[in-house]
Amino acid sequence: MRRIVLSAFCALALAACQSGSSQRPTQPDQPRLDVPAGAQSVNIAADPASVRSALVSSAQERGTVVLQDQPNMVVLERPMTGANPALDSEFGPSDNGQRVIRIRVRFTGTPCQTLAVQDLAVINNVRTALEQSFVLPGNPNTMQSLQGLKSRAEQGSSCPPVSS
Repeated sequence: MRRIVLSAFCALALAACQSGSSQRPTQPDQPRLDVPAGAQSVNIAADPASVRSALVSSAQERGTVVLQDQPNMVVLERPMTGANPALDSEFGPSDNGQRVIRIRVRFTGTPCQTLAVQDLAVINNVRTALEQSFVLPGNPNTMQSLQGLKSRAEQGSSCPPVSS
């Protein structure tokens, strides 16, 4: 009789262990990202929402315009004031409107690993009928900005660091 009771108790204990909540919090479907030529990317030890929050708050602190703020993409814009002969010779004049640098950061991932991809463009005559967009390759300064985003997003994260 003891064996039957002990067997039943063990079976109940095992069943209780197995029927415990095995559901894990799930992320909404995350998009797949490509890294086009000229774009820069970094892996961040934080979830996509933390990356987005770090990016938007940093932009607001610097006075950078946030054009789009979506769960997996933020688009920023920085006005270029004054004459810039180097940009004029490379991309033509922006004489019918303002010239801006547009920064698009897309990100996707899991709670402890987010891939962030940054694309840059010069926009001549922004928001006019003569608007022209030119893709810019990343450079050490823009990569430093992306590394700053990584540091900021990872500050409050409890995730182990990931390599870029």
